[in-house]
Formats: sequence, structure tokens, C-alpha cells
Amino acid sequence: MAQINVSELYKDTRLKLKLNWVAGLDGGTNQLNSENVTKPSLALIGHLNFVHPNRVQVLGCAEMDYLRSLSIIAMQQAIANLYSTDLAAVVVANGEKPPKELITAANSHNTPLFTSPMQSPQLMDLLSHYLKQAIAETTSLHGVFIEVQGFGVLIKGAAAIGKSELALDLISRGHRLIADDIVDFYRISPDRIEGRCPALLQDFLEVRGLGILNIRALYGDNSVKPTKPLDLIIQLELADKLHPQTLDRLNVKTQHERVLEVDISKVIIPIAAGRNIAVLVEVAVRNHILLLRGINATQQFSKRQKQMMQKDNKIQKIKAIESKKV
Repeated sequence: MAQINVSELYKDTRLKLKLNWVAGLDGGTNQLNSENVTKPSLALIGHLNFVHPNRVQVLGCAEMDYLRSLSIIAMQQAIANLYSTDLAAVVVANGEKPPKELITAANSHNTPLFTSPMQSPQLMDLLSHYLKQAIAETTSLHGVFIEVQGFGVLIKGAAAIGKSELALDLISRGHRLIADDIVDFYRISPDRIEGRCPALLQDFLEVRGLGILNIRALYGDNSVKPTKPLDLIIQLELADKLHPQTLDRLNVKTQHERVLEVDISKVIIPIAAGRNIAVLVEVAVRNHILLLRGINATQQFSKRQKQMMQKDNKIQKIKAIESKKV
């Protein structure tokens, strides 16, 4: 699982969340390892099991009203309860003004204290969404990641097999490039993998003989996309190196490849002279859509074939019975 620190969170979200860093300036290196953002109401009155380390704690109107209702000593004790574990950061929402006791505690514990005019429920939703993406499990895979007909397709294969040329063909047909060569994948939910392009490689595609191409400059802004969920993997293989069983037309089994503990549908496309691979990729995506709808052409054909064979057998039996009568 990836980790980020509070300084990175502040840099990425300060404008959107209207954050103001008021105390705990030395705590920017505090690590965040959970996507959960909590409101520790019960922690303020001593229920310490509600304080979770390495998380962002949000104080809204209810929490601030409670603190203001306490005496100075009781407030200091409540704040001490809140800081009893290693908090990553504290955000005072709803435009509330943090008391000086909270600021003092933030400085003494080196825990960043932010304020924001946003309502606490909205603030927590946006923070949770950001953290879910920022600290998701991650891996990097070699290949070209393309959006084809709205689906995220990772094209894999041996070096020099033609992945980038295929991607260029697909882009020229109106599909969109996400990443070439290296793709960073993040598990943003139990069954959802998102692919992103490393910052260095954004907009670029390398094609042998042409060098590095700026796809955005060549085809326009709509030809590239920064992220996309991974829906399908296309594996390119030289036809003469495939096992004959792989090419069995009536014994096609659904294949999968495991990425970050999630099974992703996979199609192997044999590469041979004269084959239009771009069209095959488009059709593979269309067929994947049908499979998601429960429409399996191979099964339909096999069922029809079986019905016709049974019908022929029945006709043959009838003819045999009639010939015996004659």
C-alpha cells in the first residue's frame, strides 16, 4: 500500500478544501496510511478506542461546541484525550475558530492543525476520496494502456511485437491513449483497478522508426486521458509460437490475469502477417461487453450445433425405422 505524508495531502487538496495550516508546522512528514477520515467525538470525552493513529481527524460544529462548553482544565483534558495517539492531522471545519489550547497541543505534538470553511460532511467525503486514491495498493506493469470504446484496455506482449504501432492505429481510429510503456495501477476498491500514466510519460508514445510522439499535439486534447479503470487485458502473441490448443475455436475458455488480487478478463490475440489487429482489438472489446451482458457467442454456437446434431440423429432414427418397415 502506498503512503503519503501530510505535506503532500495539504499541497494536493489545499485549494479544493480551502485549507489553512495554522499550527503543527513541523508535522508535515506525518504519514497517512488509512483512507478513513473520522470525527472523534467520543474520544474527546475519554473513549480512546475512537482515536485511530495515522488518520485525519475532523472537528465539526458539534465537537467545537462541546469543547467550548468545558472549563479550561476539562478542555485541556479532552484535547489531551484526542492527542493520546499519533494523529496524522486535525482539521477544524465549518469555519470554526480553534481554541488556543488546541493550537498549543498541535504544536507540542507536532500534529498539523488545519482550518477550513467547508461543512464537515462534505470535507470528509472529499478527503476520503482523495486518500482512497492516494494510498491505494499499487503496481506497475509494462504495456500500452488505451481507452477503447469506453473500456480500459492494457495491451501486453513481448518487446518489438508491435504494441505501440497498434496503439497508434487505435488512436487514429478515435480511441484514447492513457499510458505507453509503463502503467501505474492502483486498487481503489475491492474489485476496481485504476490505471494512471506516470507524470513523465503523459501524452507521449514511442514508435520504432518514428521516435517519441506527442499524441496530444498530433491528435488533440481528446486523444489522451490521464486515468481509466482496467477492464480488459489484450495479450499479443506470435501465432507460430502458440500452442494449438490455444487456437481451438470451439473450446475458448474465459481467461483472467490477476492484478493486485483482482481478476481481470484477458484475451490472447495471435499476431500473423495480414491480420488487422486494431479491428480485432475493437471486436474483442465489443465481445467483452456482450460477455458482461451474459451473451456468449461460442456457447450459443455450440448449443445450436448440439441441437442440430440431435435433430439429425432423430431424423436418422426415423429413417431407419421406416426402412425396416419396408
